[in-house]
Amino acid sequence: MPYLVKCLESVESQTLDPARIEVIAVDDGSTDGTGEYLEKFAERAAMSVTVLSQPNSGGPSGPRNVGLGKARGRYVFFLDADDYFGPEALERMVTMADEQGTDVVLGKVVGVNRSAPKSMWGKNLPRTDVFSSNIKFTLSAQKLFRRELLTQHGMHFDESLKTGEDALFTMEAYLRAKGVSVVADYDCYHLVGRDDGKHATKSGSYTLRFDSARALMSLIAEHVPAGPRRDALMVRPLLITLLPQFGPGFLKQSEKTRRHKLDLAKPLLDSYWHEGVAGRLKVHERLRLHLVAQGRGDLLVDVLEFIKAKKDPEVLLESRGRKAYLAYPHFRDPAAGIPDSCYVPTSRETATIEGFRPPTTLIPRLRRVARRVLRPLRAA
Repeated sequence: MPYLVKCLESVESQTLDPARIEVIAVDDGSTDGTGEYLEKFAERAAMSVTVLSQPNSGGPSGPRNVGLGKARGRYVFFLDADDYFGPEALERMVTMADEQGTDVVLGKVVGVNRSAPKSMWGKNLPRTDVFSSNIKFTLSAQKLFRRELLTQHGMHFDESLKTGEDALFTMEAYLRAKGVSVVADYDCYHLVGRDDGKHATKSGSYTLRFDSARALMSLIAEHVPAGPRRDALMVRPLLITLLPQFGPGFLKQSEKTRRHKLDLAKPLLDSYWHEGVAGRLKVHERLRLHLVAQGRGDLLVDVLEFIKAKKDPEVLLESRGRKAYLAYPHFRDPAAGIPDSCYVPTSRETATIEGFRPPTTLIPRLRRVARRVLRPLRAA
């Protein structure tokens, strides 16, 4: 409360036939009148409403699992009590799933007093997957899931995780799904920034983020063989979950906390950090994770102070403009021993570098073909 009021109003306002909607509301030990409001809603609502009450579980996983166990519809959607739907949200998502036969549907998410993911809403995608789109960057539970997919694989939320449990659940669904759809032309889900700032994702010890990253990396490794496809997915936990622990806030932390974070990150980076992943990140991201992997908190501090000061790194062009480097701190410092590869910009970064001439691979390739063709002629 009071966010629940608008949340439930948005359910009543759905253009989907109320006879097709089943609401399962789990009151997870609330003390603010939520239980009473849910009971009143159940009495007046046109659709089927089941209210379940339980002692507070300490996280969203338990209530979601309880609700999932009671669900009987062909699809399930996990609606948080402080968010709300657009009126056509369920109708559009269900129609997309029915027409395409897909197992997961993402409806466009927009932020209300907070930011929301943006990179995956460029256009409607009737059928895609986690490797062919940016859906890996939205792993919240607010998706439409085909219930048969979840029951077939015994999927549920990991109640041992206090944050990132939805990322684990959603990534598994993406990987197991026989197709994913994206509804990008309608604001389906409004993600609300609470006035009191009490969001589960912003609370709890930093160690919980490492638990979340560890679980997601393990899941990806379990389902996807080593190679470019796994590397592409590993970018998500590294960039979104792990890297923020080594942002400018690291500078304010005690030496003990800094060392603990480096110790927690080491086994993860030992297992999953390599060139195939590193090359997908921007220079400042790649450089920071390289230093974390090496346990060089001292050098990381220098890089973070440079970033915090909002300085632009010097651009160095070599080989007649065909090689470029962004000279963040310790570039070619013999004492630091950081490889040049950490400072090589991505193609997006080089697009803004004046004078850079991308190396062409066509001529060397033609030369190799010519050598293979001419070799047997010379032998004859």
